[in-house]
Amino acid sequence: MRKNSRLCCLLALAGLCLRSLIYCQEIGPLGYPQNLKCVTHNLHQMICTWDVSYKGRHGQTDFCYTTNDLPPPVCFKTKEKWVEIPVPEGSITVTITTKSISGTAFATQEFEIHKKDISFVPLTPRILFLTPDFSTATLNLKWSDNGSVFPYGLDAFWQIQILHKEVMEEVTQITYYSKLTHEDNILSWNWTSDIPLECTSHYVKIRCYINVTYFAGPKDWSDWSPVEEVRGKDTEPGRSGVFPQDTVVPVGSDVTICCVHKEGQQIQWMTYGPEIYPMIPLSSRSSAIRVLNASASDASGTNVVCGLSEDEMDGTVLFVGYAPDIPQNLSCETSNFLTIKCTWKPGRPSGLYGKRGTKYSLFERISGKNVSCEVSEINREHACDFPVLADQKTYDFVLGVSNPIGQTESSLFVDLTQRVHPKTPEKLTLSGNSSTSVRLRWFINGSFAEIGLLCQIEISSGHSEQKMHNISMPGEKFSTYTAQLNTLHPYTTYQFRVRCAAADHFWRWSDWSRREEHATLEAPPAKGPDIWRERSPSGKSLKIFWKPLSLSEANGKIVSHEVSCYLLETPLEHKEVTEPSNSTEIRLGKNDCVISVVAKNHAGSSPPSRITSAELPSDNVKTDRAVAMGNGIYISWNSYPNITCGYIVKWCHSFGSEPCSVDWQKFPSNTTDAVIKSALFRPGIRYNFSLYGCKSSGYQLLKNITGYMKELPPKRAPNFTVEETSSDSILVKWEDIPIEDCQGFLEGYRLSFAKGEKDALKPRLLESGNPELKVKNITDLTKKSLKILDLQGKTSYQLDLQAYTAAGLSPPNSLYVVTKED
Repeated sequence: MRKNSRLCCLLALAGLCLRSLIYCQEIGPLGYPQNLKCVTHNLHQMICTWDVSYKGRHGQTDFCYTTNDLPPPVCFKTKEKWVEIPVPEGSITVTITTKSISGTAFATQEFEIHKKDISFVPLTPRILFLTPDFSTATLNLKWSDNGSVFPYGLDAFWQIQILHKEVMEEVTQITYYSKLTHEDNILSWNWTSDIPLECTSHYVKIRCYINVTYFAGPKDWSDWSPVEEVRGKDTEPGRSGVFPQDTVVPVGSDVTICCVHKEGQQIQWMTYGPEIYPMIPLSSRSSAIRVLNASASDASGTNVVCGLSEDEMDGTVLFVGYAPDIPQNLSCETSNFLTIKCTWKPGRPSGLYGKRGTKYSLFERISGKNVSCEVSEINREHACDFPVLADQKTYDFVLGVSNPIGQTESSLFVDLTQRVHPKTPEKLTLSGNSSTSVRLRWFINGSFAEIGLLCQIEISSGHSEQKMHNISMPGEKFSTYTAQLNTLHPYTTYQFRVRCAAADHFWRWSDWSRREEHATLEAPPAKGPDIWRERSPSGKSLKIFWKPLSLSEANGKIVSHEVSCYLLETPLEHKEVTEPSNSTEIRLGKNDCVISVVAKNHAGSSPPSRITSAELPSDNVKTDRAVAMGNGIYISWNSYPNITCGYIVKWCHSFGSEPCSVDWQKFPSNTTDAVIKSALFRPGIRYNFSLYGCKSSGYQLLKNITGYMKELPPKRAPNFTVEETSSDSILVKWEDIPIEDCQGFLEGYRLSFAKGEKDALKPRLLESGNPELKVKNITDLTKKSLKILDLQGKTSYQLDLQAYTAAGLSPPNSLYVVTKED
């Protein structure tokens, strides 16, 4: 081993130029030693070399040296012109005697060497490994720092030179720093080429410089190491292709792509996607293109095609995408205490799919367990399942994300008992044979023995608002749960559905179960119907009316109404009226009685509704006008102190030839006004109302009210005629408008007149700005004629007559009249 080390030293010296200050003597006679030079590679030993002026054959050389602290000289006999001796602490005196082959001395020369004359040049480094990674175009370089021969803590600098192509063109040169530790350490360095390694050969060499500040002599870089080569595919006989093959790069990258062809072929063109790119020659069998700022590729990548001579082509695919985003909104929960489901939002799509797509893994720090997640890049739900571990309630998750471009992660710490999201309740069934209650049963697939459940029952029906009923219950393992509801309405079809959540630490409701229907049984009607009565004009019979009960009051299907008439608790008449009739007539003669009406369904009868037939005399019954509200009719009345049991407003709906439909509304005794609304009210229809007061002895008509829900302009104008004319006047008369044509309360008439010819194409009467137009407004509705004065003789006039309500004017009726000659 030592001989090899000395040989390396000699080789280093053989190539060493006069770079250092060396102590030397002038050239002497033949055979004289000269040009003594000393170099150290390790700061302990130095190699001294010399020249001999005699070029012929010579024998051994005597080499002696002495130092101040070593008075006896140390001598060597050598056939070489170099020796290895220790580095002196101070100066050293060297005596060299050359001899002939026979042993005769030629010459003796003495040299004095000082420490500052000794050069320090590290040994030439040797590359141990140069390993290529073609997939990433990376070179990995390893070498030994030979630090065992140097004191601890010295600074070492390494120059690394990268070359490529057949002409060994320099690509880059970098300086690498290390610290020597008095041990032989293996140093490593990576370098990534912007040209794929397959495209052309790459070469690496290194040299070393060690900064020994306390060393007095000159210091220099070592020689360059022997070159190590990574051969490109263009050096392999018969090899061809486009490189890199199917690689992945980030969006915005600058990418070099090369085409290697066989001997005898030529590259005609190269394309990236649809575009032809200029080619860059690399070697006799390789050329490249440079794609700058590459944009995101399609899911199938971007094609690179190399067109060769003889109509051959070769190609590759470049995938350009993004590194994965940090997962957002990471959330973990359990639905059954068997598995934990973690979900997240992936953020910006990477644009990479299939085997190049984003990979996810879920690591739990407390247990050290790791699971891989099968998630598709195009899947809407990003989720991963992790098993619930025995006797572990808290979990510290790390979601790892990676793709060929990069990697990232997101973390979450959860207490599983506070992250319970039960599965959807299943097998919901309803049972019960009651008018007000039902029993529910459902199954939940999960083990909830350690927590309580809060379940919510949604109750809905066609005629009522949705209601929610909450119920708490202990959790069980994969069990059926039950609940009883006791406040339902009779004869009603209900829909029920259920959802559940953790009771103590609410996190999230389960999804709703499917809906199930259940119909409760009938019950007797809750109240009697709202009733009214009217005597016939002869006074011998009484017609009784009733309103249908609401669904919530009927408690079933009403099949009939029982009507009775009592005189001093003695029944005078009794009849049963089947549906759908809502009135009946009984004969009273001149008697009065108390009428009772009972509604019946299959479950029973309602409480009776009662009303007296007695009508009290009314004096000076007036008719008032109501106010149209647009959506109803406003009526008001004075307070009547002797009214003890309220007021009744009665009206009648009548449409064309249909019989009058009686309706009414009851109000308490302290009421003095009301807005009467009905779905049957129509705009422009006059309705007549009767206000009754209720006393213990009977009902008394207080006043009549007439009005409209909404007034409209009259349908037409009155018919009018000219009664007489003179040379300066016209007398006109008109008729009343039928009430059904008024469509509102008539407020007056508008008579317009002006000169006008009957045959004129454009009558001027209604034109705006006609200076001769005159208008008479008649507000006295009892007046049915008007004499127009101050007219001109033998002149044609146009007369228009309109009626109006608060809502506007009717269409006009027109006449043309010619006054007499003066």
